[in-house]
Amino acid sequence: MKFIDYADAEMMAIDLANVLAGELENMLFHEERVSFAVPGGETPGPVFDNLCAADLDWSRVDVFLTDERWLPEDDPRSNARLVRERLLTDRATAAVFHPLYAPAEKPEDVLTKLESMLVSCQPISLLLLGMGADMHCASLFPGAEGLKDALAADAPVLVPIRTPAAPETRVTLSARVLDAAISKHLVITGQRKRAALERGMHLSPDEAPIAAVMDGLTVHWAPE
Repeated sequence: MKFIDYADAEMMAIDLANVLAGELENMLFHEERVSFAVPGGETPGPVFDNLCAADLDWSRVDVFLTDERWLPEDDPRSNARLVRERLLTDRATAAVFHPLYAPAEKPEDVLTKLESMLVSCQPISLLLLGMGADMHCASLFPGAEGLKDALAADAPVLVPIRTPAAPETRVTLSARVLDAAISKHLVITGQRKRAALERGMHLSPDEAPIAAVMDGLTVHWAPE
């Protein structure tokens, strides 16, 4: 695991966007298509604001979320809504977006359909993750119903997650799929999350799900 510290969050957003754009450009030079998995939440928003204008052949980039709330895209809490508003604009409008939600009462009703759209995107070319102070990443929450399945070595691509910490059911990429990404980046801010990450280095993935994807991870950190 590699740490990159920044003076402030604004500088981190600009520099990280440049890093991601550079990696995508290099991957596109060698591959016909590349896949880019991104998080929801507040922290990556400024990164997306900078990245969306990158001069890339976005039409060859498959974008999808690391996890999603089981909510329609027009809901303010939808991660897909954030991605469409902050990343899939400007030049990045040309990217192909694969949502992790489809109209159904519960994820299990359409999981096979959602997974089928991601088969050609494996392994993930470029992964950007966020992390909570509880050491969750994607929707791999400590103690959540579904976490054991999501951490299994033979886990499917997508796993439904339910936890009292979140009002809605969620769908997450499994730890196996996240960890297999060719390039992995984590973006966090604040001393609390940095301390949590350092604590997670010494815990099991059951206790600290971020531990399941630490191998080869580049961590981008800035103070709040």
